[in-house]
Amino acid sequence: MSRRIIDDEVENEGSAERLIASQISEKSLLSTGIRVGTLVKTKSMAQFISRTRGDGLHIIDVEKTLSRIETAGRFIARVDLSHVVVYSSREYGMTPVKKFAELTGAIALTERFMPGTFTNPLYPKHIDPDVVIVTDPTMDAQAVDEASKIGVPVVAVCDTDNLCENVDFVIPANNRGRKALAAVMWLLARSILVHSGLLTLDQPLKYSIDDFETKLVEETQ
Repeated sequence: MSRRIIDDEVENEGSAERLIASQISEKSLLSTGIRVGTLVKTKSMAQFISRTRGDGLHIIDVEKTLSRIETAGRFIARVDLSHVVVYSSREYGMTPVKKFAELTGAIALTERFMPGTFTNPLYPKHIDPDVVIVTDPTMDAQAVDEASKIGVPVVAVCDTDNLCENVDFVIPANNRGRKALAAVMWLLARSILVHSGLLTLDQPLKYSIDDFETKLVEETQ
């Protein structure tokens, strides 16, 4: 992945020639809004913010986002992917999570997280994960809390307003936008497959970022 991301005032600017991965250019990545945060900045996320726009929105340093996706991908690739749980309670997280799981072999959870899923062995749908990935540690707090209680590392996509308690590894990114969340999960899936030796750097994924995006109802009619 390229680390030379130009931070500019227009969110969709960037080079159309410079590739972040074999299927996405710098310009295309920035157009997803992956770096556009919220009006709130927590102490936990301050280190990942490059600047604040005139309208008050905090902008995430995309170089740090890409670097952390690579680090997370390298780490997750070392464990049994069938014991990796990826969870999102957000509607926009459903398709990214399901596509991520399909490509990597991870376990996708997109419905309400039932108490005891990780902590109660007597629960019929109990899971013993090795790694838990969530798309928002606030929205997905039950999964984060249970993973923490059993000592399982948590990787979380965190926006500028997130608190990162019980999160072991932060991927700083816009976790509210449909396109942004699709881009993060696509990049993470790709990184895991590359570091697992299941994909070469110049080999395209089966799905595009657009395929990872949760579509609005009117778009599917």
